[in-house]
Amino acid sequence: MASSDTPVQAKNEDSARGFAFALTAYVLWGFLPFYMKAVAHISPFEVLAHRVVWSVPVAGAVLLILRRTSDLKAALRSPRTLMMAGLTASIITVNWGIYVWAIAADRALDTALGYFINPLFSIFLAAVLLKERLQPIQLVAIVLVVVAVAIVTYDAGGLPWVSLILTVSWGFYAFFRKTLPVGANQGFFLEVLLLTPPALAYIIYAEMSGSGHLLQTGLSDTLLLAASGFVTAGPLMIYANGAKLLRLSTIGIMQYVAPTMIFLIAVFAFHEPLSMVKLGAFALIWMALAIYSWGMLKASRGTPVKAGK
Repeated sequence: MASSDTPVQAKNEDSARGFAFALTAYVLWGFLPFYMKAVAHISPFEVLAHRVVWSVPVAGAVLLILRRTSDLKAALRSPRTLMMAGLTASIITVNWGIYVWAIAADRALDTALGYFINPLFSIFLAAVLLKERLQPIQLVAIVLVVVAVAIVTYDAGGLPWVSLILTVSWGFYAFFRKTLPVGANQGFFLEVLLLTPPALAYIIYAEMSGSGHLLQTGLSDTLLLAASGFVTAGPLMIYANGAKLLRLSTIGIMQYVAPTMIFLIAVFAFHEPLSMVKLGAFALIWMALAIYSWGMLKASRGTPVKAGK
């Protein structure tokens, strides 16, 4: 996820407050498919546009309340920062758009798969782009994920493109987001602010052409679309305030809460089919994540980790 607004505290330890914030954010993200299913009758482009536009006042209000607008003003005067924010905004737009479409198309399991894979893809990305050395335990976990994706690909007769696009887009978003010289809340506000002109133009076009759902189809759709700002900005900003109060290893393990909830919702609430082959692929990924988490916990305690130990 995105970085916090202030430097991480000197003591590398967890706090109950930070855990509560982070857990709240991950649980809200875990329940997000229910909201997306509620707006599944609306065009994904329209839902995406409303997520952007309604996030601006929510994010702006948070910044004003927290009095964190000074570096945002500096960012707006920096062409380099604006260009980088434009890049990260474009990438997150792809991620959001695919997610919205996938839930509406009864492919929530594919989204869960993508977000389960993401942490290990980020490690792979760091090894390739930043030349970070992979630990043997990390390499084993990545190999297991590759095998799982190969199994799903063979069973489906094609690449699980929804999962892979979600994985790759979020991985690159997190990678480039670290170079944005503003905090998480300010960076998010800057991103949605840059996306607002095209998003607002699309909403106006949809309403004028009669295909929009904000004013055309009743109060329920209006309320659902207006709530998209809280649905989008709320969890992210809650997370940003919790992340700085937790150790990296704790955050790394907690990030599996949301995809686990999405998986359970897809199977038991949305009744999406789960073949034995796909279940086997998920089992391999869960094994990879267990290995990765174990290695991360060992590393956080200063204990060397070796594959097969």
